Amino acid sequence: MISPVTLENMAVRLEPLTRDHASGLAKAAADGELWSLWYTSVPKPDSVMSYIEKALAAQAIGDELPFVIRRQESGRVVGSTRYLHIVEEHKRLEIGSTWLAKSWQGTVVNPASKLLLLGHAFTVLDVNRVEFLTHSKNAQSRAALLKLGASQEGILRHHRVLPDGSLRDSVVFSILAAEWPAVRETLEKRLEQHL
Repeated sequence: MISPVTLENMAVRLEPLTRDHASGLAKAAADGELWSLWYTSVPKPDSVMSYIEKALAAQAIGDELPFVIRRQESGRVVGSTRYLHIVEEHKRLEIGSTWLAKSWQGTVVNPASKLLLLGHAFTVLDVNRVEFLTHSKNAQSRAALLKLGASQEGILRHHRVLPDGSLRDSVVFSILAAEWPAVRETLEKRLEQHL
């Protein structure tokens, strides 16, 4: 089973999610009122603790490994991400449930976080494949995944039922172990430009 781990570089620190992060996550989500975005599942301030409890329950059965994203220079919690749909037998996992405070979107935070998560997945966990799924209408997320170097594989139609009852088509992206060195190099260059 994958164990909680802290990952860090010059830009961000990814810490295993705990109940103690509730206040920081609530403040990060309030930056842009992210819970009101139709294409994402960010907790409202009054539901942060249930969001954490659900993530920790999934971690307890080995299906997820949730993190908070903390900015190194300020120490502020600026979002959350996780490994999910972990299938050790087939050496694959998904990186997802990622959200960032509005003021940190489009900055060094996302590429720095992905560099850590992908590096740990491919070099320590020795996975063959990392997957990403996003809403077919989330153009910002799709563009970020392509910029990351992930390959779009297809669309899963009516893949999820959203909280409002609508059906979500999910776009599947992936990075394979053989592709990781080129993706790592691109991410490292992006970090150098920001630091």
